[in-house]
Amino acid sequence: MAIDFNASNGATLGVEWELQLVDAETRHLRQDAREVLAALPVLGEIAGLPKIRHELMESTVEIVTDVCHTVGEAKNDLAGTLAALRGAAAERDLTLACTGTHPISDWRDAVMAPMGRYAQLIEEMQWLARRIQTFGVHVHVGVSDGAKAIPIVNALSAYLPHFLALTASSPFWSGSDTGLASCRAVVFGQLPTAGPPHLLDDWAAFEDYMDTLLRAGTIRSIKEVWWDIRPHPDFGTVEIRMFDGIPTMREVGMAAALCQSLVTLFDQQLDRGYTLPRPAAWVVRDNKWRATRYGLDAIVITDDTGGTAPLRDDIYELIRELEPVADRLGCAEELKVAGEVLEHGAPYERQRAIRAEGGTLEHIVDAAIIELAEDRFVTLGEVAHAGT
Repeated sequence: MAIDFNASNGATLGVEWELQLVDAETRHLRQDAREVLAALPVLGEIAGLPKIRHELMESTVEIVTDVCHTVGEAKNDLAGTLAALRGAAAERDLTLACTGTHPISDWRDAVMAPMGRYAQLIEEMQWLARRIQTFGVHVHVGVSDGAKAIPIVNALSAYLPHFLALTASSPFWSGSDTGLASCRAVVFGQLPTAGPPHLLDDWAAFEDYMDTLLRAGTIRSIKEVWWDIRPHPDFGTVEIRMFDGIPTMREVGMAAALCQSLVTLFDQQLDRGYTLPRPAAWVVRDNKWRATRYGLDAIVITDDTGGTAPLRDDIYELIRELEPVADRLGCAEELKVAGEVLEHGAPYERQRAIRAEGGTLEHIVDAAIIELAEDRFVTLGEVAHAGT
């Protein structure tokens, strides 16, 4: 089966940001996406790709950028849609937040969005799909040639723990601390076609594998392959889906800068005739688990022989390596936010710090609301003061 790849004109960007609809009084999720979206018909009916749309559950609204060329452009695009969404939500006594899971709300209270493909997913996957009251961020980066897509996906798979640990924001599930940095990675990763990408040889191998899945009835469309990193032939991109729900615009910019810089680096290396690294599948799986469990404190595997290194050190080195690329792309400032996260804490660490200082789960929800609204990291003291 031939799959056409609509090559992009350079390392373009597209960002999808899944946001929580939170009741302003109870701090629980509200299943009101249909009403909110109905109040924003212009954004939802844009030809091609809507700027705002349903996700699986009615507690979620996803905002989406146009095709952008810089991280700054993507952030401005998101900010405009976010402002419109915030106004429509406020009229319904709703506020907005973003973490990989909601600390308090129970997944059994979720209501499915009114779309046929979601009903079909629930029917097929049952409990696995009904649990997916989770929130994430996806970043698309344009690739100039389909022949580059699979080598770039393979190379990016070594950075699954980096992507996840920097944004892990789901230690809590239905009111309990799971002991994980990201329980969202586990909840969503249980779907049969989710998880780390299959490490394939080339585009022809990708076409053959998709054809096999279609013939076997495992999928009805290649869009049902929900790998953590996947090629997106229609958009001409590589899509990085590993990020947990990201609480602030600054951190969304960080994620976009990290993706655009890495893809650009690998694209340029291919142009120079280099063969990109391809980690062993067992290393990719093991490292994803380590970041899921330990976040930034993970000790990750660095080679096929079992060598290891602290993930924090690896991320510091990665930032330094990408600085020249990010500078040329105009996203050096956004990339530097990764250093701030390492210093001040990833979202899961900030949530647990509030709990450790005597805060409640409601305080954690309040912190997420403030972080999104004010685009900064907050402490328990600031949350408590805001509530007085």
